[in-house]
Amino acid sequence: MATVPELPADEIDSQERYRETRRVTLVGSVLDVFLVIIKLYGGWFAHSQALIADGLHSLSDLATNIVVLVAAKHSHQDADELHPYGHGRVETVATVILGFSLVVVGCGIAYDAVYRLFTPELLLRPGIWALLIAAFSVLSKELLYHYTMRSARRLRSNILRANAWHCRSDAISSIVVIIGVAGSMAGLPYIDAIAAIVVAAMIAKIGASFVWSSTQELIDTGLDAEAVEHIRETITAVDGVSALHMLRTRKMAGQVFVDVHIMLEQARISVSEGHQISEAVRGRLIRSIDDVSDVTVHIDPEDDEKSMPNRALSPRARVLARLHKRWKAIDVAKDIQNITLHYLDGKIYLDLQLPLSCLQGVASSSSARLTEVFAAAVRQEDDIAEVRLFFCGDEEHQKGA
Repeated sequence: MATVPELPADEIDSQERYRETRRVTLVGSVLDVFLVIIKLYGGWFAHSQALIADGLHSLSDLATNIVVLVAAKHSHQDADELHPYGHGRVETVATVILGFSLVVVGCGIAYDAVYRLFTPELLLRPGIWALLIAAFSVLSKELLYHYTMRSARRLRSNILRANAWHCRSDAISSIVVIIGVAGSMAGLPYIDAIAAIVVAAMIAKIGASFVWSSTQELIDTGLDAEAVEHIRETITAVDGVSALHMLRTRKMAGQVFVDVHIMLEQARISVSEGHQISEAVRGRLIRSIDDVSDVTVHIDPEDDEKSMPNRALSPRARVLARLHKRWKAIDVAKDIQNITLHYLDGKIYLDLQLPLSCLQGVASSSSARLTEVFAAAVRQEDDIAEVRLFFCGDEEHQKGA
């Protein structure tokens, strides 16, 4: 069977997702109604305990389809003020309910089958009709599995995946029914009850796996080590990124959310360039890793994971107030066009931009002397580490150079 192309997580329209989920689930529900009738009636008519158990399994499929429809309606609503991350958790909770229903159905079937094994007079002797009904169930449920899984992969829907496996578990259980019925018809009536126990164990195992995986999602369990490492390698491959830390991941309704702090190769770059690099990281992750739908990137000029040396430094307004007091005796200080503050290593590094006219008619070495004048004036400020001067013409300044 051809591989179904998955839509990028950020291109899946919520309404399209809901419409397709509803269509697939309704198709499965119609089939389940038919299978419940013929399995329960056929199991009673053909005297097959395994087929009756299989019919109850199909009935659980029908019940979980209702859960899927309700969950699909609510989980695909757009984000709102109270739910800024959307309603995807509804799908996760529904998957937990679906999984629990499988476990309960499996345990009930197993209990009844074990009871009959220890009460030989209650063992049934199935007929040929049980074989035919089970064979039809295998074929129809396997086709429904592929139909549902195709949409689940395309839409990255965990609840559709769970429902698809619910279909396949029904098909597998019908295979076991065929074996059990055939054994009973061959003169071994207990085989049918044993087949029912095997069916129950498979159903319960699948249900437990869905409960476990969805519960992990509800408590925001991160991705596995291999996936996290792939994300790490993708981020560090972006130009301008030197390292990263505080990488956190979580899943919600088939989508992956990533939070990360990145360190830049150049600490003294503009805010806009830092933003551009963060957008490059976000875009690279969403394009190259299919399940990633949202990325939050925090820019760090240096590693602050274990310590934050700049926390005690004064904000810009207070720093500028102190600087202007220190520089009021410097004549060209009034011509400063821009002051850039770099908070690094627990110190403040200053970049001053002055007009080129400040150097006109003065020796070429005057820029170094002027830099020393500004630096000497703030030498008593313990948090100031360095002063650098940059000069540009009025025209270049007006252009934002």
